[in-house]
Amino acid sequence: MKDSIIRVIKFIGLGFLEPLIRLINKEEPKKNIKEVFRKIVAPIASVFIFVGLWQLGSTALYNIEADYKIEATLKSQGEAEAQKVKECMESGDPSCQPNTLPSPAQVYASYLTLLKDHKTIAADKKAFKEKTFELNKKRVKQGKSIITYTGRPSFVDQIKTSLKTVFAGFLLALFIAVPIGIVIGLSSTLRGSINWVIQILKPVSPVVWLLLVFMIVKTLTKNSEGDSAFIISFISVGLCSMWATLVNTAMGVASVNTDYINVAKILRLRPMQKIFKVILPASLPLIFTGLRITLSVAWMVLIAIELLAQSPGLGSFVWEEFQNGAMDSNSKIIVAMFIIGMIGFALDRIMLFIQNLISFEKETI
Repeated sequence: MKDSIIRVIKFIGLGFLEPLIRLINKEEPKKNIKEVFRKIVAPIASVFIFVGLWQLGSTALYNIEADYKIEATLKSQGEAEAQKVKECMESGDPSCQPNTLPSPAQVYASYLTLLKDHKTIAADKKAFKEKTFELNKKRVKQGKSIITYTGRPSFVDQIKTSLKTVFAGFLLALFIAVPIGIVIGLSSTLRGSINWVIQILKPVSPVVWLLLVFMIVKTLTKNSEGDSAFIISFISVGLCSMWATLVNTAMGVASVNTDYINVAKILRLRPMQKIFKVILPASLPLIFTGLRITLSVAWMVLIAIELLAQSPGLGSFVWEEFQNGAMDSNSKIIVAMFIIGMIGFALDRIMLFIQNLISFEKETI
């Protein structure tokens, strides 16, 4: 039973719990106590240390900004006004608080505000759909377009939009990079011929890809009613992020053990059989390493592309809050920062899980 549980937690990426399970089963207590401290207690303690340092830092910055504001008021408007500003700050009135690094409590409060805002918008959407349901049925019968909700998206809606865009870009990168990587990997002549193109295009900035894709898509979709912003975003993401998969696939195919190739020749496998039954299985570890990097890069460049293109998503949310300049804008930006980081980590773990599921070589990093 114990071994089955350990195999399951390792399989789903929770291997750090293994020493705790062994300790509960009274297996090598001294050794497993050390492992529990190293793998569980120490990471949890680091979270509390991080939050404590964050609180100290935000308090210090608040005091610096508050002193500067009071001093500036004293010089420009006199002691009476400076005293009023000080009293206003001490009262907790949001209108006169220094706009600096928010504390953990302020960030958490903004997180709750964003969730509450999402529930309100979700209720509005539901009410709108109920009101327009019958009308939209008639419009569909008449061959007209349906009436859709045009209100502002919530924070959760923007997360969903970003995830949809990044997965579309990732799939585009996958379908472009893996086939080209296989073809390049099979021919040393082709690798030498095309390598210069890869080396030149690989470091190109997301801004440049965005502008290039914008020019092409806008020309091709002039008379289209589709969502060109989504198309521009996911194509830009795919082109920016595909290079790690392309290079790793070519490297994986080129480095397949010659014994496997010789066996394929002896069995007289056709070219496609050789690729799918010999080359791809042997190349999977490197291909998946490239896919993990591609997904991470796709998530990073997506935020930048959404910010630059002003298309819906987390990047647009961050930019709008920065431009907004409200008292809780900084807190909301930090909420978005943590959400972006946690989603990026989760995407990497998902790719690792899939890799371990179908590959004969297990990864743990």
